[in-house]
Amino acid sequence: MILKLIIFALIGLGFYRLLGGSLPSIKNVKRNKMPKGDDPKKIEEDTLVECVECGTYVTYKESIIIKGEIYCSRECASL
Repeated sequence: MILKLIIFALIGLGFYRLLGGSLPSIKNVKRNKMPKGDDPKKIEEDTLVECVECGTYVTYKESIIIKGEIYCSRECASL
């Protein structure tokens, strides 16, 4: 009985390592601050980004960025 448990644990550990050592997780996608993999300096001006407050999409050129978070207007940024 114990031997079966050890074998299943080793198989589970093997699958865990095969998946890269981390399991997929469900995160709040809406609160992404910047588009993944993009450096703020390399984002083109016409790239659409989402406001963290209301979810409206605006161009990066028209957005307001405060502490790394993107807002669509002064009202959403509470300025």
